[in-house]
Amino acid sequence: MIDTTIDVINKLGLHARASGKLIEVTTKFRSFIQIGKGDKLVDAKNIMSLLMLGAGKGTTLRLVIEGVDEEKALEEIQSLFAAKFYEAE
Repeated sequence: MIDTTIDVINKLGLHARASGKLIEVTTKFRSFIQIGKGDKLVDAKNIMSLLMLGAGKGTTLRLVIEGVDEEKALEEIQSLFAAKFYEAE
């Protein structure tokens, strides 16, 4: 099991388009992936749950991944966040 944090660094935060891109990544994996603030974790494969987080720029999110492909899932999620969801700023 991986339990780490990730920072939201893109200008608009985890808005609808960014959440959609995160869903594209998370749904590729068999691992159970949760994201949230502190103890309030949500399913990172559910668009409505992600939008309800209200994670703006500068938010530090907790990321919990458990499953057979957890390392690869972490790598791709970190890359997506680092690339600022491939949005022009």
